[in-house]
Amino acid sequence: MKYDYIITGAGPAGCVLANRLSEDPTVKVLLLEAGGGDWNPLFHMPAGFAKMTKGVASWGWHTVPQKHMKGRVLRYTQAKVIGGGSSINAQLYTRGNAVDYDLWAREDGCTGWDYRSVLPYFKRAEDNQRFADDYHSYGGPLGVSMPVSPLPICDAYIRAGQELGIPYNHDFNGKQQAGVGFYQLTQRNRRRSSASLAYLSAVKDRENLTVRTGARVARIVLEGSRAVGVEVVTAKGSETIRADREVLVSSGAIGSPKLLLQSGIGPADHLRAVGVDVRHDLPGVGGNLQDHLDLFVISECTGDHTYDNVAKLHRTLWAGVQYVLFRTGPVASSLFETGGFWYADPDARSPDIQFHLGLGSGIEAGVARLKNAGVTLNSAYLHPRSRGTVRLSSADPAAAPLIDPNYWEDPHDRKMSLEGLRIAREIMQQAALKPYVLAERLPGNDIRTEEQLFEYGCANAKTDHHPVGTCKMGTDQMAVVDLQLKVRGLDGLRVCDSSVMPRVPSCNTNGPTIMVGEKGADIIRGLPALPPAIFQHERNDARPRARAEVR
Repeated sequence: MKYDYIITGAGPAGCVLANRLSEDPTVKVLLLEAGGGDWNPLFHMPAGFAKMTKGVASWGWHTVPQKHMKGRVLRYTQAKVIGGGSSINAQLYTRGNAVDYDLWAREDGCTGWDYRSVLPYFKRAEDNQRFADDYHSYGGPLGVSMPVSPLPICDAYIRAGQELGIPYNHDFNGKQQAGVGFYQLTQRNRRRSSASLAYLSAVKDRENLTVRTGARVARIVLEGSRAVGVEVVTAKGSETIRADREVLVSSGAIGSPKLLLQSGIGPADHLRAVGVDVRHDLPGVGGNLQDHLDLFVISECTGDHTYDNVAKLHRTLWAGVQYVLFRTGPVASSLFETGGFWYADPDARSPDIQFHLGLGSGIEAGVARLKNAGVTLNSAYLHPRSRGTVRLSSADPAAAPLIDPNYWEDPHDRKMSLEGLRIAREIMQQAALKPYVLAERLPGNDIRTEEQLFEYGCANAKTDHHPVGTCKMGTDQMAVVDLQLKVRGLDGLRVCDSSVMPRVPSCNTNGPTIMVGEKGADIIRGLPALPPAIFQHERNDARPRARAEVR
C-alpha cells in the first residue's frame, strides 16, 4: 500500500505529526514505531517513571567513554515504545526561557522560531488545568496539571530556596522562569498524558492513519536526490514502503541522525569508514549533540518523609490500592514535582541551573539508594558549550550507535556544573529542611575541594535525558535541515523532532519537542504560521543577588 507521508518514530513529535497531518482526510499517513505499545499500566501511572530509566521500554544504549570525565561510560536511556520519551519520562512540563528561542532566531539563523512565534504552538498543544493567560491555554490535546500528592518536604524545599535568596515562582512557564516552586506535569486525571495518549488515542480510528509498532526503519530509500520510501524490518522480515509525498524522520536526537547515516546521508568520510555507501554528503548529520549533565545531592531523612519505604511489600500493595481507588498516594506522584531555575553564573543571560527534588534515593538507574529514607536534589547546567556527536559503530542498522555527548569538553561547563552542585548543597542545608534532613550522604561532608567535587562528578553524574541538535536547523554549512525542516540537498525528506533544535532549551525537552511537532505539522501542510504572541506583561527574569548576599 502507498502512503502520502511516512513518519519514522512515534515519539513526541511523531505522534503530533500523525495527528495533525491525518486531519486532512485526503492524505494517507503511516506512523512507524520500532518499539511496542504502551499497554503496560506502568506507562500510565505517574510513579512508573522510577522503572523506566532502569530499562523498561529502552534501547539500552550507553555513551562512549567520556574523555573529559576520566573515561566514564554513562547509561543513556532512549525510549523504545509508542509515545517515545513522553511515555517514560518524569512528566515535567517545562518550555525553557524566551531567550532560548530568540537566540535560535538571532544567532542560529532560525527566523520564525523566536519566542513570540513558537509560543502559540506551545499554547495550541496545551490543556492546562489551572492557567489561562498570555502564556497558557486549555482545550488542546496535551494534559498539563499541577502535582496532586505533594509531600510536606516539598514545601520545606521551597522555603529553603527562599531562605537562600531564590524567589518562589508559581509558574516556570509564565512571566518569569527564575525561582523555586512546583512543576507543572504532563498529566490528566492523575494519569500520564503522553504524546501517545494525547495525540494518537483520540484519532486511532481515522481511516487515513495507520500506526505500526514493532517496525524498525533500517534506511530511507533514495532515488537520485529524492526520498521515496523506507525499508522496514519487522519480526516477519523486511519490506520497502513508498511515500508519494514525503518521508518525515522523527526518531529523536539519537535515532534520527542514526537513520540518516545508515541511509548514506551524512559526513562522507565517516560513512566510508564504516562501510556505508555515500548517497548524500551532508557534514552536519550527527554533529552538534548537546545534553544536560546532572549532578545530585542525596541526604538521609530524619524520618519517613519521602517514598523510599514504599518499596516494602505491604506499602507497595497499599499504594496500589490508593491509586486504583482514589488516584492518590505515592503512585500518583511523578517523584520529581518540585524544583526550580537559578543562576550559577551571575552574568548568565537567563537562569542556567535547573533543580529537581527527587522524593527518595536511588529513583533513577545508577543513582545510589540509602538504607534509610532519603531525598535527592538534582542540579543540571542548562547552557552547555560542549558539543558531541552521534556516529555509527558499523554499517549494520541493528548495531547500537556511538553516542558521545562530550561532556565537560569546555571547562566552563565543568565550572558551572560544580557551582550548581554547590548551590544544591546549600539549599539542602537551610533551616526549613532541618526537620526533614538528617545529613548529607552524597557527596558527603568530606567532599569540599574543586578536585574532590570533580572526582565526585566524574563518578556519579548522569544524563538528564535531554539530547538535541544532531540534525540542526539553520542556514550555515553545518545545518542539516532548513527553516522548513527539509533536509538540505534532498527532496521529499524532512526531520521534525528534538534533533533539529540548534541549541538545547533551558529545560526538560518534552514540551519543546511537542512544540516543534506542532509547528512542523503546519509547515509540512503549507498552512500559514499562527500569529505571533502579544503580551500584556513582558517576561522578566529576576537577576541573582550578589553571591555574598545569597549565601
